Amino acid sequence: MAARTCSKNKPFRSISLPVRSHPTTHRVVEVLNKLNGLETSVAPTAETICNSLLGLEELQKCMDGLLNSPQTLQKLSQHQHGKWVEELLGNSVGILDVCGTTRELVSQYKENVRALQSSLRRGKGEASAEAGIARFTTFSKKMKKNAKRLVLALKQVDSETLTSAFLEADQDTIAVVRALREANAVCILIFQMLLSFLSVPLLKPKQPKWSLVSKLIHNRRTEHEGLEKSTILETKLETFEAKLDSIEKGLEGTFRSLIRSRSSLLNVFSC
Repeated sequence: MAARTCSKNKPFRSISLPVRSHPTTHRVVEVLNKLNGLETSVAPTAETICNSLLGLEELQKCMDGLLNSPQTLQKLSQHQHGKWVEELLGNSVGILDVCGTTRELVSQYKENVRALQSSLRRGKGEASAEAGIARFTTFSKKMKKNAKRLVLALKQVDSETLTSAFLEADQDTIAVVRALREANAVCILIFQMLLSFLSVPLLKPKQPKWSLVSKLIHNRRTEHEGLEKSTILETKLETFEAKLDSIEKGLEGTFRSLIRSRSSLLNVFSC
């Protein structure tokens, strides 16, 4: 499967599987197409990401059901030594690692948002507020680098291609493996979207309005305006913290479902 990137409106493509494939496979297709209906933009919103994570958790539950069905166990266990089997197992590890690291990044983001909030509350009208903004800006730059690194890791997972041995398998086996690969592709796209969201700086010091905040903090003659600007910033941080909290909960559910699917995949190929 060639590597793909998010399109402006519909990043996921619908898939078609053989009519003879297991009924659970068709449920996987339904969920994939449901995710296909989630519109995204160049700058994804927290709401879109949360909905995508919920859909991803549902998808992984469907994949878990598919992998644990007797028909799947019988079919895939016959091919447990194929190179494409190693590919599926390797990709599942790669995606799980990215999910776990992304959870850590979101948690760190929340901690830094709270630290900045604390600085603003302690130092309204004082230099500590400016120092808090500087620390947060430094963290944001580090966050962007970490997100970029994870995106590169995801692209590596998505660059694998099918082997000729897989293409020679029976139609039911091909259907299941295609469903597994499509599920991985959706995971990759959703995490890319989330990492893109985390890479966007919450504060932009170079913009006039944030330079003005810094000046107002140190200008006694306009202390009232400075406090007002600081209050606006605090409100923005509280709103963003709530968004991060929702994303974190979605990631927790996704992480658990990925672990279950990984365990089911290992079970299939250990039979």
